[in-house]
Amino acid sequence: MSRASINRSGEMEVFVQAVELGGFSHAARQLGMTQSAVSKLISRLEARLGARLFNRSTRRLDLTAEGCVFYERAREILSSINDAERQAGMGEQPVGRIRLNTSASYATHVLEPVLPLFLEQYPDISLEIVLTDALIDLLAERTDVVVRAGPLKDSSLVARKLGETPMLIVASPDYLRRAGEPASVADLEGHRKIGFNYPREVDTWRFLRDDEPIAVCPPGRVQASDGEAIRRLAIHGLGLARLAGFTVRDDIAAGRLKPVLEKCYADDNESFHAVYTGQGGPLPARVRVLLNFLAEHGTVA
Repeated sequence: MSRASINRSGEMEVFVQAVELGGFSHAARQLGMTQSAVSKLISRLEARLGARLFNRSTRRLDLTAEGCVFYERAREILSSINDAERQAGMGEQPVGRIRLNTSASYATHVLEPVLPLFLEQYPDISLEIVLTDALIDLLAERTDVVVRAGPLKDSSLVARKLGETPMLIVASPDYLRRAGEPASVADLEGHRKIGFNYPREVDTWRFLRDDEPIAVCPPGRVQASDGEAIRRLAIHGLGLARLAGFTVRDDIAAGRLKPVLEKCYADDNESFHAVYTGQGGPLPARVRVLLNFLAEHGTVA
């Protein structure tokens, strides 16, 4: 019989029951087996191990020294199996580590304020948060959930929508005093624009001119790797930036940034999604509760 065809955990369970219940007949009743089946299984286990586990007599069933060692280890192994199944189970209290990948903008303006509530609700979950705007391979990066903006490609990934936000062209008052405020899309040619330094799903600035949609591809003399860095560069007067509305509303209210060309905007909204791998089976409880939490508390507008 091949090693793969042996139900070793099943053998251990029968053996442990025989020890703890004090005999083969009691173990058989507990496990729904016949006494002869239990006896044959124990004999087969002893033959495979090359060691006698019980000293048998007509009145008593005592463990040998080898049987004592095997009993202790078998109990530990069965306990570990039960723990693993309990932690992975859909109905159990969510436990374990979640690796979450998201943009610095989403983390700063949406995630950080609500994380204390999540950790309070799920004390057995720990979070590892990786900040990047770039697209990643969830499996290669061992990532459970990714929060991203923009349209989704067809793939094996599954997404929960977290809302959508208008995209705004903004600049600091100081920059606009120096460079002048653009009055039309054509005026963008004379302005410094801050862009991303990697390819994105939507890499253009979208406007309407004479009721026709047009797209402007910013040359990006100044570039950065994430939206939060671009926001800070815009605040410090380096140029115009296209940013998600939820990330700059406080800056606009405080006078740190000013929106421009608002009458020229097209229907320029960007969707946000929590993305995870869809492989047909049930989600781990820890991932499921995070997705539900983000759908309730982690939305953008």
